[in-house]
Amino acid sequence: MVLAIIASLVGLFVATLFFFTRKETKETSKISKPVTIAKGSRAYTESEVSLHNSRKDCWIIVKDQVYDVTSYVEEHPGGDSILKNAGRDSTEGFFGPQHGTRVFDIIDDFYIGDLKP
Repeated sequence: MVLAIIASLVGLFVATLFFFTRKETKETSKISKPVTIAKGSRAYTESEVSLHNSRKDCWIIVKDQVYDVTSYVEEHPGGDSILKNAGRDSTEGFFGPQHGTRVFDIIDDFYIGDLKP
């Protein structure tokens, strides 16, 4: 009987870890992952992008493509360095030596459109 109770508790604990692997904070619980938009579906001017220059609304430009990285700001391994170029061209920083190959795998998830010439 005691063994069954212990097994049940362990099972419940493992299930909880499986479903709740990341503790959400007050800040991150309101943040949703951006919806990927087909390339070329929207174009933005530098002026439009420049309006999104804060922690709670952060867009960047990388190689003439616009990314809404707002939901990633709090998770950025480099801390607030992602905010240095918020609302501006971040190409140089993006391709800097501090970024591993993982950044190239995840950036497309934040793509929202192209930069107008």
